[in-house]
Amino acid sequence: MASSSRPSVKKLHPLQLAAVIFLTVSGGPYGLEPLLSYAGSHGALLLLIITPILWDIPAIFMVLELNSMMPVTGGYYQWVKRALGLRWAFFEGWWTWLYTFADLAIYPVWFVIYLSFFFPAIGAYKIPICLVIVWSGVLLNIRGIVPVGRTAIVLSIGVLVPFVLLFVLFFLHHGGAVALPSPSLKGIGLPSMGMALYIIMWNFIGWDNSTTYAEEVDKPVRTYLISTAIGFIGVFVVYLLALIVAQQSGINVALLSDKGFPVLGEFISGHWLGGLIAAGGMASTLGLFSAVLLSVSRIPKVMSDDKLLPPVINRLHSKYNTPYVSIIICGVVVSGLVLFTFSDLVLIDVTIYGAGLLLEFISLIVLRYKAADEHRPFKIPLNAAGLSLMVLLPVSVFTIALAGAFSGSDKPLAPALLAVGALVSAEIAWRCIRLFHARRRSQ
Repeated sequence: MASSSRPSVKKLHPLQLAAVIFLTVSGGPYGLEPLLSYAGSHGALLLLIITPILWDIPAIFMVLELNSMMPVTGGYYQWVKRALGLRWAFFEGWWTWLYTFADLAIYPVWFVIYLSFFFPAIGAYKIPICLVIVWSGVLLNIRGIVPVGRTAIVLSIGVLVPFVLLFVLFFLHHGGAVALPSPSLKGIGLPSMGMALYIIMWNFIGWDNSTTYAEEVDKPVRTYLISTAIGFIGVFVVYLLALIVAQQSGINVALLSDKGFPVLGEFISGHWLGGLIAAGGMASTLGLFSAVLLSVSRIPKVMSDDKLLPPVINRLHSKYNTPYVSIIICGVVVSGLVLFTFSDLVLIDVTIYGAGLLLEFISLIVLRYKAADEHRPFKIPLNAAGLSLMVLLPVSVFTIALAGAFSGSDKPLAPALLAVGALVSAEIAWRCIRLFHARRRSQ
C-alpha cells in the first residue's frame, strides 16, 4: 500500500537563515540613497543611528520572544490570533499581504534601474523584464525553502563584495582623517523628516517576516537568535559605512539620489566599480524578492486554514510541499504593481507595515498575561509596564513619519491616503467574509 505521507522537508540552518533575514530586511544599502537629500549631511547620520535603536531593537526583541514561545508556521499571524482573536489576526494577515505586495513591486523596478547602468536604453523594456523577475522568484519559491536559502547565501555575497571593495578603496585613497558632520536636525522640515524616516524604516523593516516559516527552520529558537543578531549587525554596519563614504566622497547628493550607489562607485574608482555595484544591486533585488515572497506566501495559507480565505489557497505542491497557489497569487498581484514609483511604494509599504507591527506589540503584552506561565526560551527582561513603555519608541517614530507625509505636498499625500484606505479595507473584507459564512450557515 502506497504511503500517503508528504515528502520530508529539509530545514534551514543558521547561516542560511541569516542570509535570508539579511535579504528580507535589507539586501544591502540599495534604496538608502535618497536619505541625504531629505535629511542633509548633518541629519542623515544622526537619523540612521537613532532610528534603528527606536524602531528596530524593540521589534527584534518582540520577535525573538514570541517566536521562541510559538515557533510555528504563520509566525506573527498566529501570535496575534492567540492574543487578540481571529478578527485581529485577519487584520494582521490582510495588512501583511497588502504591504508586501507594495514591497515586492519595488524590487523588479530597481533591477531595471541597475541593469540600465550597463544598457541605458533598457528602460524601454521595463515591464517584460519586471515580469521575468517576478515569475523567476515565483518558480524558485515553489521549489522550496532550502533552494531559496542557498540562493540567498550566493546573492548575499554578491551584494556585500562590491561594497566591501568600495569601503576599502575609499579609505585607502582618502587622505586625512574622516571628519563626520556635526549631528543636527536643524533646518529639516517635517515633510522632509517624515520621508527621511520612511526611507530608514523601509530599509530596516521585516524582522518579523522571517518567522512565518519557523517550522521549516532547524532548532528554531537558537537559530533565530544567532541569525537575527548576525543580520542586524551586518545590516547596520553596511548602512553606516555606505552613508559615511557617500558623505566623505563629496559626490553630488542629487546625482546619488537619482542614479544610486553605482554612480558613487564610479565616482570613487571608475566605471568598473560602478558596474560591480550595479551588479550587486541586481543581485540584491533578486534576493529581496525571493526572500520576501517566501515569508508572505505562508500567511495566506494559514488564513485559508482558518477559513478566512478560499480553501484552494492552502493547497501544497505534491513534490515540493510548498503553498504554490499562494505563491502564484502573490506573483499575479505584484505583476500589476510594477508601475508605481519607488517613493510611493515605500510610503504605502511602511504605513501598512507599521499598523501590523503595532498589533504584534500589543500581542506581546497581552500574552504576558494570558500565557504568563508558558515557557519562553528568550524573554525580554521587562514586565508588562516596561513593555508598554518600550512600545512607545517605535510608535513615536512611526507617528512622526506619518505626520510628515500628511503635512507635505500633494505628491506624498496621495500614497499616504492610499495606505490609510488599504488599512480600512481590512474591516470591509472582514465584514464580507463574516456575511459569506453567515449566509452559508443559513442555507
